[in-house]
Order: sequence, then C-alpha cells, then structure tokens
Amino acid sequence: MDLRYSPHEAAFQTQVRAFLDAELPHEIAAKVAAGRELAKTDMERWHAILHQRGWLAGPWPLAFGGQEWGPVEQHIFEEECCRANAPRIVPFGLKMLGPVLIAFGSPEQKKTYLPRILDGTDWWCQGYSEPGAGSDLASLKTRAVHDGDHYVVNGQKTWTTLGQFANRIFCLVRTKADGKPQEGISFLLVDLDTPGIEMRPIRLIEGGYEVNEVFFTDVRVPVTNLVGAENAGWTIAKFLLGHERANIAGVGFSMQALDQVKSLARTLTRGGKRLIDQPLFAARLASVEADLEAMRITNLRMLSVAAQGGKLGTEPSMLKIKGTVIRQTINDLARRALGASAAPFPSEDVEGNLSLVPDGHAMNAASYFSNRKISIYGGSNEIQRNILAKGMLS
Repeated sequence: MDLRYSPHEAAFQTQVRAFLDAELPHEIAAKVAAGRELAKTDMERWHAILHQRGWLAGPWPLAFGGQEWGPVEQHIFEEECCRANAPRIVPFGLKMLGPVLIAFGSPEQKKTYLPRILDGTDWWCQGYSEPGAGSDLASLKTRAVHDGDHYVVNGQKTWTTLGQFANRIFCLVRTKADGKPQEGISFLLVDLDTPGIEMRPIRLIEGGYEVNEVFFTDVRVPVTNLVGAENAGWTIAKFLLGHERANIAGVGFSMQALDQVKSLARTLTRGGKRLIDQPLFAARLASVEADLEAMRITNLRMLSVAAQGGKLGTEPSMLKIKGTVIRQTINDLARRALGASAAPFPSEDVEGNLSLVPDGHAMNAASYFSNRKISIYGGSNEIQRNILAKGMLS
C-alpha cells in the first residue's frame, strides 16, 4: 500500500498545523510538554476552542455536529495535536459515549445528550470496572432492578477516571442473573446528582488524583436512560471497548515522547560523551524507534482498511498491546537518560535535582509510574493476548 498522504490529506495536515500554531494556548501547551497536571478549566478551554472550530468531534456525522472525518484524517489530527503538545481530548463523552449513542441510542437520547457533550454542559465518566470485575468484565455485579418507570441500581464501580469532574456516568449494570453472564448486562446513563451516589477518590502511586470509586445505593434511574435493549449491553460494551483500545495505542503520544528522549540524548552527557553517541543507549533508542515505526505503518494500514469500509477484528487488541509496551519502553529510556535527576517527584525535589532536567521535558518519577497502568486499563495486555489467540487461532 502507498503510505504517503493523498493531496487532500496533506492539505488537511497543513490546515491542522496552522490551526494549532494559531489557536493552541501557549500556557496549556507548556503544561503538557512539562508533564504538569492540567486543571479542569484547561481541558474545558481547549475543548471549547476545538468546538468553535468544529473539530471537537471530527469523526461524528455532520448531522450531529461532526465533520465526518475518515480514519486517516482523525489520525492526522491526533498526531499533529501530540506534536504540538495539545491536551488530549477527554474521551469519555466524545470518543466513547458519543459513538455509542450515534450507533445505538434512541432519537431522543441523541437529541438530548450529543449537543451537551459538544458544548461542555455534560462531562461524562465511565462506569465499567468493579472491584471483582476488571479484565473479566462479564462478571460485573452492580444490579439494576426494573421498578416501574425506573431501574433501582445498587453496587460499586472503581477506577473511574476523572469522575471528580463529571456530572454524568455511563454504566454497565446487571439486569438478569441467570444464563450466560454476557447476556444479562445493560447499558445505563446516570446523572451523578441522583440521590444515593457517592464518589470517593483513589490516590495513585505517583500521588495523583485521577481515578475514583463510585458507590450506588438504591439509585433510581429512569428507564428512558437505557441505551439499546435491556440485556443487550454486552454488544455495546464490545463496540465501545474497540474504540477505547484503539485510542490507548497512542501512536502520536509515543512519537512525541520519543522526540523528547532524542532531545535528551543529544543534550545530556555521560563521561564527557553525549548519550546519543554511546553505543548501548543508541541501540536501545534505535530499537524502540524501529518498533514505533512498524506500529505506525501497521496503524496506517488498518486505517486504510477502515477507510475503505473494511471491518477490523482483533487488530485493536494488537495495537493496544504493542502501543502500551512501546510507550512504557520510551518512558524507561527517559528514566535511564536522566538518571538521578529523574528520581524525585516534582513535590520532592532533592537538592535541586529536577533543575537538571532540560526545560520542556516531561520526565520525572510521576510520569514514569503513571504510565505503568496503561498496559492494564482498557483490558489488560494479558487479556488482549487471549483475545488475539482466540480470534486468530481458533
């Protein structure tokens, strides 16, 4: 296949770069480049800028406020955003729930919720994982009992990313106890202001507050908030997870991180010699760069299939595995490059060690530890290998 962009795609890439140069706030880009935590207002500000341009939900249909971008255009946009140090688009409403509602939602649900996702009225979070149902999602226990015009929900969700900012949550709940576990799951939309919901923070190993656990006690949810048919939520869950795993691959993020490591290797020295000129480090750098380029080509090949209407099977799982391993390998190279200056957390700078880190580099213990989790969420890499084995060898 021809991996070069078409004239239309190349022109779109130029357009995206010009937009980012003109509209991406410098102070927000500096935060992203330095690996500092973004405030909710930073993310909302960037979403509003993209929404004004019409690019917040590029792949969505025109009728719902999108641009009907194809897979290659979406890839170009995300790659250029990473290169420019733009914040990632918070995916839960835009890249997860939005496509679900477009594919499975009722006309009223589309009319109600899609505009609110775009204009920032609603901030959604995801209620999938439970203490005993993470990678084995079909074993979830949170119950929703039909009671007149409502479901009564009881149970617990965990690892709810950015739930502290959200006003709504989409949940997988069990609506039937007998039969195959996958056949008794439904997909519900829940207002977090409903009585009986408690959100508790979970502090992560790097000290950050990104995830939460959510408790539901006799929470009444209108039946009209059911997406699709009752007990048909597993189909929706698989549809949504395919979107999530493809996003987790993060080709653009890895390319950005690799550029930073290269810059470090050209700047930092060991024994009077630049890291880039030391054979062992240079070999490690070349190895991960080759892996990343191979993954990028594979990703483009899959995008080409999707753009021509082809159906992807186990490919998102393959990208998820390889993408997360590559990102962690790049993080490890940055840690090796910085040595002792990478040891402290930003709040624990020991004798000015962090001043040794060149400006604009997001390399510290917090970012290293934070990215250990990317091979677990969205379905652990071990589970993805099982999916690949089942899909390709059976």
